Amino acid sequence: MTNSREEEYYSEPPAPDELRLRYQTIDEALPKVASFLHDAYVAGFPQIKIIHGKGTGALREQVRRELGRHLLVKSFRPGENWEGGEGVTIVELSEK
Repeated sequence: MTNSREEEYYSEPPAPDELRLRYQTIDEALPKVASFLHDAYVAGFPQIKIIHGKGTGALREQVRRELGRHLLVKSFRPGENWEGGEGVTIVELSEK
């Protein structure tokens, strides 16, 4: 189910290597992160983008905390300005 505020913000569907979490609570977002990491790994993506937005930073912090513990994550970093800056986390997945 897509959040209607998200639908208003984006004019196109997400890329296959992109997870959009803006306007979601931590409880809504974290299960989606785990599922997306698994699906992206199985699909063979070397890198993915998680869009959590800037907001208060609470969602970003929790997402990054989970990424730091996840076995399929090789590394992660904040997005560069042209990628979305602090509103985005770029994730490099472990190799198969």
